[in-house]
Amino acid sequence: MLNIVKGFIQIMITFPNPKIDTEVLEDTTIDLENIKLYELVVFNDDINTFDHVINTLMEVCQHTPEQAEQCTLLIHYKGKASVKSGDFDELAPLRNAICQRKISAEVMLK
Repeated sequence: MLNIVKGFIQIMITFPNPKIDTEVLEDTTIDLENIKLYELVVFNDDINTFDHVINTLMEVCQHTPEQAEQCTLLIHYKGKASVKSGDFDELAPLRNAICQRKISAEVMLK
């Protein structure tokens, strides 16, 4: 059973219990306001150096040096990587700041 009420999803799941002849109901409520639907994706290119991308992620996204380095390696080897999740209004200025530094980035739905 699925109910949507004022930004919340309520899910009722039934699990059979093999030991006894009853079912266990689990009631789960998900707050839709706190779900981060968007991600900031940075794309690989042949122009920018590792150091430039790492410094950009630390300055713009407030990544630690380790986070920035790991994201940069993912970007390099996979062609792109999600570097931050959040609301569109939160991620759009970060995307613009990254693009001003000549790094390709987009805000995308998850």
